Amino acid sequence: MSAAAPADPRPGRIEELTRSECFGLLAAETLGRVAVVDDYGPVVFPVNFVLDRHTVVFRTEPGTKLHAAGRGSRVCFEADGTDAAGRTGWSVIVRGEITEVTDPAELARLRALPLQVQAPGIRDRYLRILPAVLTGRRIAAG
Repeated sequence: MSAAAPADPRPGRIEELTRSECFGLLAAETLGRVAVVDDYGPVVFPVNFVLDRHTVVFRTEPGTKLHAAGRGSRVCFEADGTDAAGRTGWSVIVRGEITEVTDPAELARLRALPLQVQAPGIRDRYLRILPAVLTGRRIAAG
């Protein structure tokens, strides 16, 4: 039997973020995770993204994420950040419908956004998550 861990001398507190704070944090990030459901159940993919008009946009290639968009599936997207020295962190979750952007004018506009993809492959399909539910939390040092 192991001994109990000592109590944290600086307990933190959890703060709910406002909608504006959530969008502000998402606008400053470039890497998040999108969760979709396929034939085997939930699966999570890291994606480079950009916040565009209060929607999450990322590029992909044919596969699970594009298939989910073709079905108009509901997905969950999460981005977060930490400050190890300050012992703080945050997480924003976007739940909503995923769709493929196919309008030529809209695609041209999206291609001008600063959306850099780090994953290999030709990721020339643009997907958008339309937020139905937006939540965020911050763990603040005590």
